[in-house]
Formats: sequence, structure tokens, C-alpha cells
Amino acid sequence: MRYSKLGGQAVIEGVMMKHEKEYSVAVRKPDGGIEVTKKATSSIRDKYKIASLPIIRGMVIFAESLSTGMKTLNYSASFFEEEEEKEAKEKNEKKESLVMGLVMLLAIVLAVGIFVIVPFLISEALKRPVPSPQLRGLIEGVIRVALFVIYVKLISCMEDIKRVFMYHGAEHKSINCVENGKELTVENVRMQTTVHKRCGTSFLLIVMFVSILFFMFIVVGNVWLRMVLRILLIPVIAGLSYEFIRYAGEHDNKVINVLSKPGLMLQSLTTKEPDDSMIAVAIAAVEA
Repeated sequence: MRYSKLGGQAVIEGVMMKHEKEYSVAVRKPDGGIEVTKKATSSIRDKYKIASLPIIRGMVIFAESLSTGMKTLNYSASFFEEEEEKEAKEKNEKKESLVMGLVMLLAIVLAVGIFVIVPFLISEALKRPVPSPQLRGLIEGVIRVALFVIYVKLISCMEDIKRVFMYHGAEHKSINCVENGKELTVENVRMQTTVHKRCGTSFLLIVMFVSILFFMFIVVGNVWLRMVLRILLIPVIAGLSYEFIRYAGEHDNKVINVLSKPGLMLQSLTTKEPDDSMIAVAIAAVEA
């Protein structure tokens, strides 16, 4: 398998594909046609060398991916808005950008609260029966992973999310087709697996495993300082996790395959088998 530098995400009734300094979005419109757009993208890594250093580049790419992901999600959603809503949206583009920023900020705050602070508070409540900070750190990490798996399982029951997960499967299948050196056809893409080592789902799971190691061995006395450290270290943990995902995507050996297995297993929740019409959309995004 060859490394293609292709990455992407599922959007509403479509797929976004990114390759180096450009990305494309293909969306299946309500009338059945496929709308494809392609845009150039830039990164602060192009301006500042420090942003391309290992670990730091992971933090930068994570932040930029969140921004691009929100933009492409909004773009795909625009095809399914009522005409009056579209006109109102066009008149309030600046306001819309502000709202998008606030929504992203709120999502980050909620994610930190649910997946970082809640497990920490539960582990702190076990201080008397479990005096070992290392063991409590392990328990905290296990709770964090469990909450994440439960969350993914619950949202996967929603009909709209199921379709997004099917497009997620189409995205992976098309990338796997390219990286396996096959011609990009519906038939060839259909034969590929829906999992991929560089998937964001795997990245999030790696983040949680790396956080377990950090929080088991970084021990400070003050409870508030411990909680603040957990929040401040999120970018560093994300940067380290990115380096593993990047390495795993570029290499294929027994050790990497074993370490990647939990993330691939979790992808069974976030990817579903797509139908041929969804595969066609993913192919259109890759070709663009």
C-alpha cells in the first residue's frame, strides 16, 4: 500500500477530500446531481517554520482541520436549506462566521467538559478507596474511553448520522482504492475496506491512550492545578498523537498494525458500508 497524502471527512450527503494545498467537496444534491467544488487552502506552516516542527505541526493541523471541517459541513448543509434561509444567510455572512466560531468554541468546551473534566472528577472522588495516583489516572483514562465509545454508539443510532457514517465509509474506501493502486471505479472502490489507519476516529482514540500515560505519571498535589494541567496538555497530547497517526499511515509492519488495531476496531462504529451512489460522490471528490 502506498501513502497517498489524501485525507478527508464525511459531510452532509457528501465527502470532502484534502490533498496537500487544496481540498474538494462533492455533495449529492436533493435533485440527485453531484455538486463538486475545489478550493486552495493555506497553512501557517507555510509562513512559520516552527509550525512544521514535530508535535507542533500536529497541534496546528488539528486546529486547521477543525476549521476546514466546519466550513465544509456548513457548505454541504447549504444544499438542504430552504430558499428563504439561503437568502437570509447570504445577507449575514459575517454574522454567520461569528456564529460558526462560537459554535466551534462551544463544542470544544463541551468536549473538554465531558471527556476531560468529568472523568477527572470521578477519579478524584475515588481518592480514599484508591490512594494511588497512578491507578486513579488509569481509571480516569478507562472512564474517558468508555464515555467516548458510548457517545459514538448513541449518535450512530440517529438516522442522519448513519448516512454520514456511510459517506465516511465511502471516503475511506476511495482512499484505500487509490493507495492500493487500483483504478478509481465504483466496482474497485466497493471492494475496499471501510477502515483506515489515518482516520480521525483512530486519532481520537490515540489521544485518549496517550492522555492515560501522561496523567498517570504527571502527579501534582493541588487538585485544581491537576485539572488545569489536563486541559493545557490537550494540544501537546494531540500533537504527539498526530505523529503516531502520521507514522502509522506511512508504514506497514506488525508493530504498527497491532498498535493501530484498537482504532480500526472503533471505526466499525463510525464507518458503515456505503451504497454505490455514495461511492460515486467520494470518487468525484478524489478526482477533483
